[in-house]
Amino acid sequence: MPALSTGPGSDTGLYELLAALPAQLQPHVDSQEDLTFLWDMFGEKSLHSLVKIHEKLHYYERQNPVPILHGAAALADDLAEELQNKPLNSEIRELLKLLSKPNVKALLSVHDTVAQKKYDPVLPPMPDDIDDEEDSVKIIRLVKNREPLGATIKKDEQTGAIVVARIMRGGAADRSGLIHVGDELREVNGIPVEDKKPEEIIRILAQSQGAITFKIIPSIKEETPSKEGKMFIKALFDYDPNEDKAIPCKEAGLSFKKGDILQIMSQDDAMWWQAKHEGDANPRAGLIPSKHFQERRLALRRPEIIVQPLNVSNRKSSGFRRSFRLSRKDKKTNKSMYECKKSDQYDTADIPTYEEVTPYRRQMNEKYRLVVLVGPVGVGLNELKRRLLISDTQHYGVTVPHTTRARRSQESDGVEYIFISKHLFETDVQNNKFIEYGEYKNNYYGTSIDSIRSVLAKNKVCLLDVQPHTVKHLRTLEFKPYVIFIKPPSIERLRETRKNAKIISSRDDQGAAKPFTEEDFQEMIKSAQIMESQYGHLFDKIIVNDDLTMAFKELKTTFDKLETETHWVPVSWLHS
Repeated sequence: MPALSTGPGSDTGLYELLAALPAQLQPHVDSQEDLTFLWDMFGEKSLHSLVKIHEKLHYYERQNPVPILHGAAALADDLAEELQNKPLNSEIRELLKLLSKPNVKALLSVHDTVAQKKYDPVLPPMPDDIDDEEDSVKIIRLVKNREPLGATIKKDEQTGAIVVARIMRGGAADRSGLIHVGDELREVNGIPVEDKKPEEIIRILAQSQGAITFKIIPSIKEETPSKEGKMFIKALFDYDPNEDKAIPCKEAGLSFKKGDILQIMSQDDAMWWQAKHEGDANPRAGLIPSKHFQERRLALRRPEIIVQPLNVSNRKSSGFRRSFRLSRKDKKTNKSMYECKKSDQYDTADIPTYEEVTPYRRQMNEKYRLVVLVGPVGVGLNELKRRLLISDTQHYGVTVPHTTRARRSQESDGVEYIFISKHLFETDVQNNKFIEYGEYKNNYYGTSIDSIRSVLAKNKVCLLDVQPHTVKHLRTLEFKPYVIFIKPPSIERLRETRKNAKIISSRDDQGAAKPFTEEDFQEMIKSAQIMESQYGHLFDKIIVNDDLTMAFKELKTTFDKLETETHWVPVSWLHS
């Protein structure tokens, strides 16, 4: 085996030699298991870090300037005294004059002060009152700035000891590498903590300024390295740690809003994850409830939701009949029940907490994402969709619905509707070919999955208008839907802006337009609130239709960004 030189003349550092060692040992190792062990041992990150630190210290130790003497001022005085006894010539006079100047004397005095001072770090002395059994005690001194220390503590129920419960990723304690989960805390700044509550200790820490000294008995439990920072989630609810009675430490909590993207830094604790907002430059993590914990407590407090059956309307709007949503009047006059391939109860049983997401940007050769528009009857959704279609008929498209009713003289098959027999329609229902369907006046109406595919295959953006609970069944890798909720403004604004507007009613076959009533406004607001409450976690964008022109402009901008910018989508869409 070749010798590895580490002498002064070697050009190769210890770190490079360590990295090359397994390869040089390979011919001398008998089994693959031993070779794997060597690779793991010499490739261990902490060992590499230690070697790098050693090399840096060794380098600076060699570069460190050493003073030739420590008493330059005294030497100058001796020299001046000796020169006084010599025959004075011009050079001696000039040197004596120079040595007597105050600034030169001050310079030599500073030199001596620096030369005699020791600059090696001095560790704090060990306390004299350490018990004999505390042979593994650690004295740790951390410098506290404005940020929290980033550690939580708890009282051990069995021993009564104060122990470190968790270390917040990226916090001061984590960056120091000196405090670990399970360490027992004995003193803070010389104050014993055995008989104190965790809240009292937190107050002591909060009031401390500058350096804080901890007396700690290290945990014998080994910490397993966590795979941190690789997971991103979309929050499906609002969270304020100050209102959470269950959180171990409110100050350590991370607040967020529905739709925020969070980076998970640690899942070591089954109840409380550590996270930070995606893109936040601050490395310090905060506590958030884990998915399992949040689902469990929401399930306990969530009231039972009664889902009302919905009827189906046969409506037209400027030639674009694409919706099965109902007006309030329809619900009173029709008895047909809205159906879907999965029940409404299935959707409301889910408890929205977090969804794992990943960045996604549409590539040039990919099909466009399906755009789903959701909103209550009368909110102006169909008019917005109509304006989009007119703005660029080559870029936007809508599905053609199926029906079992007879074709009228002015209609063409495949334009207003796809006309099929009742038997074929019922067969397609059994085969789950419809995303929505219903019955009106003994005729079926439905939107098929294939009709969506047909629009997308033409390299168009498919605009789909469906009931909100249908959205869940469209959230697949194939469609990658982007869901936009068209929301009504306040009821006062509705009265002001919709005073002369009309609402499409399906009380007769002509789909007559009727003026809005106060009851229509109340119904629209109530319906929007229910939609947002039950299905808001599925919405990617909310547009308030206060002014139709402004709402259309915002909708168009949203579409442009959707096609060109990076968005967060469920991981399952890209890894199915």
